[in-house]
Amino acid sequence: MRIVAGSRKGHRIEAPKGIVTRPTGDRVREAAFALVGPVDGATVLDVFAGSGAMGLEALSRGASRCVFVERDKAACRVIQRNLEKLQLTGAVVLCQDATRTSREEATREHRYDLVLVDAPYEDWGQQQSPLGDLLPDLLETDGLAVVETSSRVEPELPLTLLTTRRYGSARITVFSR
Repeated sequence: MRIVAGSRKGHRIEAPKGIVTRPTGDRVREAAFALVGPVDGATVLDVFAGSGAMGLEALSRGASRCVFVERDKAACRVIQRNLEKLQLTGAVVLCQDATRTSREEATREHRYDLVLVDAPYEDWGQQQSPLGDLLPDLLETDGLAVVETSSRVEPELPLTLLTTRRYGSARITVFSR
């Protein structure tokens, strides 16, 4: 995997070994950021971060801050190594449950310009409702949420649907607050 665009374009990024995560491929990442547009200076929350590819891409494209949330310890170590290797600053890696962390962030009234959601495809049914309750409180007034699901799933959240696109087995859906 490589960073697709921005200051670290072309740099290789590591992905966790095994089947714990399903990194978002280069093509899907490129398409997702084309739908979102420029992220210069944006604050980003990457929940279910996995390899961290989406958040790393956001930082490379000029986001000022990214909070990565991933419960798998090995994946958290990989995200940290990628941040160090790419010399990206403005990042925090939280190795804990995404829904719990999102609830804590909402309670603290932390707001983000961009929230990236890539729950395990098989867990989307369980995650959709708790995340749906939290996302409006995590987004800035003009913030966007980018949700990656299986192409067979059409996520429904209490946000405004802007667009949805299929890329092979993946679906990218963009919502606004």
